[in-house]
Amino acid sequence: MLLCLLPLFCKAQLIACHNVIPNNYNFWLYLPEDFATAPEKKPVILFLHGRSLSGDDLSLVRRYGCIDALLRGRKIDAIVIAPQSKTGWKPEKLMELYNWVTTNYRSDITRFYVLGMSMGGFGTLDFVATYPEKVAAAMAMCGGSNVNSLCGLNEVPLWIIHGMADVAVPVNQSERVVDSMCLCGDTSRLIFKFYLQQTYDWLFSHALTDSLRPTNKDYSISKELLNAAYNDLENKSDIQIVDLQSYKDSQKQYYVVKKGDTLSSIAVENNSTVSILCKLNNIKKDTKLWPGRKIRVK
Repeated sequence: MLLCLLPLFCKAQLIACHNVIPNNYNFWLYLPEDFATAPEKKPVILFLHGRSLSGDDLSLVRRYGCIDALLRGRKIDAIVIAPQSKTGWKPEKLMELYNWVTTNYRSDITRFYVLGMSMGGFGTLDFVATYPEKVAAAMAMCGGSNVNSLCGLNEVPLWIIHGMADVAVPVNQSERVVDSMCLCGDTSRLIFKFYLQQTYDWLFSHALTDSLRPTNKDYSISKELLNAAYNDLENKSDIQIVDLQSYKDSQKQYYVVKKGDTLSSIAVENNSTVSILCKLNNIKKDTKLWPGRKIRVK
């Protein structure tokens, strides 16, 4: 477990991840402020942007959606992944990203959620239809789908919103999705926004461990609440924005060798192993440890 050693490292982290996964998307990774110390694993949210944020400039992904909401002060008690695509979303590449995050960070895989709008709405529905067993709940705004079978969508609590006057993505794209789902069974279309706290409350009320995986329909969203959600944010946050290497460097921990210490005793004291200490410090098991020497333990 990573330990929070300094106040700087206790802040929420927004990490820019470039070329981390070969032939995959660059992405933002958000870790909430108590991520390093919380006893429980955190849920994971995957946010997929629309076509206007596509390209090679990762800063574009901060313009709207979950990352923008976080930077404006919205508190989201979850790991958030926000990749950037150049041309569109592929479910298999998003699954590689899911595997990387859940392998490298303490994630509650029973609470994995997907949000997307426009092109990201397509990506959301395509991913959920392809991997329904991975997704606890999902929201798609003004999207559609490119996959052949949409029956997997019926297995997941799903909210869809699409403006009737949308000229970029016609509303019939969502209607086709719903029509296809109706051929497989019952479904619902519901309205929500990324900037609402209720968005995340609704998501977090679902888990893969829910019996029969019902959709929570206890949330009532008024027009006034929708209009106020964006403006009520504080336009500020206490998030430290760093790149992935800087974040990794900030999490390194060291132990100062005392008289009588051995690699074995240091490993036990720091919940590690001799092999791990040797690898972290590029030393051998029989390396002599002089008092005062700093040994990396994390």
